Amino acid sequence: MAETNRFMAAALAEARDAGARGEVPIGAVVVLDGAIVGRGGNRTREKNDVTAHAEIEAIRAAASSLGQERLVGADLYVTLEPCTMCAAAISFARIRRLYYGADDPKGGGVDHGARFYSQPTCHHQPDVYSGIAETEAADLLKTFFQQKREV
Repeated sequence: MAETNRFMAAALAEARDAGARGEVPIGAVVVLDGAIVGRGGNRTREKNDVTAHAEIEAIRAAASSLGQERLVGADLYVTLEPCTMCAAAISFARIRRLYYGADDPKGGGVDHGARFYSQPTCHHQPDVYSGIAETEAADLLKTFFQQKREV
């Protein structure tokens, strides 16, 4: 469990960095053989790219650093339940395990919404573990949106 907390702490740091850039504070890291091989935070506004979610950024970084598109045996830690787009990318990358912090009842695609991994068209389902550092991840999002409303 200490490893899980260490990697989720790295994802939370990515989320805080995203928030400091004015992005929705969501962060992710890809881990392979006990080492972080890809990091990412939301960059949709910075890149004017709706696909630049934290998970996609971390997967792209990991694939680039490893020189391969499939991340077999890798785990992904993300601060918020992935949306359907990100759930599909996680599946296509063949991520072994998905660990996420806060639930996303409105936009989630794993345990809410489309429940992508339960669909017959999904070819690879990672093992999913939710609620990792859930309170801290949810608080980052609540504070961010609260501050946006106050402006």
